Amino acid sequence: MYRDPVESLEPLHSRPALNRTLRVGMIGIGTVGSGTFRVLVRNQADIAARAGRAIELVIVAARNLARAAGIVGEGVALTADPMQVAAHPDVDVVVEVAGGTGPARDWVLAAIAHGKHVVTANKALLAVHGAEIFAAARKQGVAVAYEGAVAVSIPIVKALREGLAANRIEWVAGIINGTTNFILSKMRDEGLDFAAALAQAQALGYAEADPSFDIEGIDAAHKLSLLAANAFGMPLRFADVQVEGITALQGLDVACAEQLGYRIKLLGVARRQASGVELRVQPALVPATHLMAQVNGSMNAVMVKSDAAGLTMYYGAGAGSEQTASAVIADLVDVARLDGVNAAQHVPHLGVHEHATNALAVLPRAAVHTSHYLRVPVRAVSQIQAVTACLAEQKVPVRQVALAAERPGIGPQVLVLTGPVAQGTLDLAVHALQARSEVAGVVATLCVELLEG
Repeated sequence: MYRDPVESLEPLHSRPALNRTLRVGMIGIGTVGSGTFRVLVRNQADIAARAGRAIELVIVAARNLARAAGIVGEGVALTADPMQVAAHPDVDVVVEVAGGTGPARDWVLAAIAHGKHVVTANKALLAVHGAEIFAAARKQGVAVAYEGAVAVSIPIVKALREGLAANRIEWVAGIINGTTNFILSKMRDEGLDFAAALAQAQALGYAEADPSFDIEGIDAAHKLSLLAANAFGMPLRFADVQVEGITALQGLDVACAEQLGYRIKLLGVARRQASGVELRVQPALVPATHLMAQVNGSMNAVMVKSDAAGLTMYYGAGAGSEQTASAVIADLVDVARLDGVNAAQHVPHLGVHEHATNALAVLPRAAVHTSHYLRVPVRAVSQIQAVTACLAEQKVPVRQVALAAERPGIGPQVLVLTGPVAQGTLDLAVHALQARSEVAGVVATLCVELLEG
């Protein structure tokens, strides 16, 4: 049961400085925290061999101490006060897995102020307060590691910072939210509408009772801001990400995309352009034969285009207790290897670019160039030409035109795939289409991402 966290730990100075156990304090013992404890205990010998020393959880802060005691047993000190973990003199690294952006910020900053390294899976915290947290860590000479915050089991931060260190990154694109990918997979495979697919995701535990962060694209935008910062050495720009979720997506468009040879995925895209960086999260058509289109259910995938390595792709679980724990413990292993070296060189801070004055600008929505899918309801099949003529007048290049397959209760629908065009130009074209008498309803538009090398 409960033991006093101060009295229960052996002082660090009483043990050898070299190869001593890395002592971990954890804030939160929910899904991720409990998974982290289980994996640490189960694989302790392998983890110690890879880290060069043992890693031991010594204190946990939890709201429900009885529940926490049932998870960690008698060998771990418990406290109801996260600040005791953050300030404890015998803790080397604080793992924050409680979530949220308010109190979590205070706990993490307190840990840093007391000279602790920090490992977190809290993408919202870093997206909102990352600049402040990384600046504080740099000042204190400690590391902030966050692999579990970006794509759960996929080691994409390490890939960007280490595996692709020789490369100039051109773009990063990914399916980085498992809930929305599950919903989109159900809409395609079972012909469900959005509401029915969401209800199924909630019933199976893939979506929260309030799924807003997932289905509105906010969770993916948090992650994309971290990916872009690592890919391009730019400050965190979460507030500048163009975000569109899947709540307005119709099953008709999922079916029409299939007819044209595409599948719809919620993509996070960060692309370097001559005039700045695109940062956007939105549902997009991907060719059905593309590897990214084969990522189904709650799985995640990230694709990177770089100048030397070319196209690389990373695939793995988009959610899960031990899946996230895998990333958290990988960060702990990195921290364990830090003795005598500059922490920022080995654990993923954002690097020297955090305060750069020449940081890349984020392109406004109107300036982003992509191809597009349009579904235009018309009053008669013969009015296809009126649609293409209007697009030509608006300087929108048309690559393919087709009629949607007939469906009961649905009038004729003209399907258009455009060539690359500025979003601002396309918006004007859609406005012009809506004013035409031939158009019988709202014009649906989605981006098309070919994800080519």
